[in-house]
Amino acid sequence: MRRRRRAPHANHERWLVSYADFITLLFAFFVVLYSSSQVDKRKVGKLAVAIQVAFQELGVFPASSTAIPVESQEPVPFNTVQAIENAERTAELGKIVPKSKGALGTSENGDLSSLRQELEDALAPEIRKNEVAVTIGRDGLVVSLREVGFFESGSAKVRASSQSAFNRIAWLLAERPYRLRIEGHTDNKPIHNTQFQDNWDLSAARATELVRLLIMKYNFAPERLSAAGYAEYHPVAENDTEENRAQNRRVDVVIVGRTSLNKLNRAEASPPTAPPDGNASPQASPASAAASSVPSKPPAAIPVPVSTQRQ
Repeated sequence: MRRRRRAPHANHERWLVSYADFITLLFAFFVVLYSSSQVDKRKVGKLAVAIQVAFQELGVFPASSTAIPVESQEPVPFNTVQAIENAERTAELGKIVPKSKGALGTSENGDLSSLRQELEDALAPEIRKNEVAVTIGRDGLVVSLREVGFFESGSAKVRASSQSAFNRIAWLLAERPYRLRIEGHTDNKPIHNTQFQDNWDLSAARATELVRLLIMKYNFAPERLSAAGYAEYHPVAENDTEENRAQNRRVDVVIVGRTSLNKLNRAEASPPTAPPDGNASPQASPASAAASSVPSKPPAAIPVPVSTQRQ
């Protein structure tokens, strides 16, 4: 006798398999969202402190006296992160963010303030005639020598009448081991003559001429100096009036930071003596005068890096 086949049982619960997979994936998705939202605030705090200390070294942010426990095991709230000023933690951060060589320290800032006052006193006649301007720029102290007082129009030759003012500037800078960047600038009027093809050539030539003068006449160490020509692309005023264009035609002496004394072990003659009245041209020592007027052998090449950067 044949067995009667049982009717197949319909499984109406197979949807549970797909549902379980969906729930598992949804759970994994929310776990990933949760884990990505839980940032290690302590590590973020250390990173923020390192960045802030770096900007403080550059003088961008003011110093803070609030210390935070970056070594604590507890997470540090991000909004309470402040710069660390105690020596131990600053030393640890120094390994992460080394001190910038171009940054001016507190002592240098004080010395530059004193130097600025001395320059303004020594160059008072030229400042009143708008031939010189002494300002604080982004990179340091800036002494702007305008064309009207120091150069002939369209020429890189220094005026003989400006020697007195330049002597005073050189005398004040000679004994201070600051690095100097000489920057040539022009207005937006194009130039083309037998000497210069354009404003790039003129601005670079004027900057290089002052560098050569500082090296050969005033015995500045070449390691302290650099030259750059910017043509008309770094104006201090709009080139819309003759007065503004006159301000843009200038050579800036930018004092950017100290030079290591080990780099200044160079046989230099005595610096110019101080002018007795602050206005007369300082007289160089006999040895310095002889060396500047009749050099024993012209240098084969003067290490003056000249950059003419277009922007």
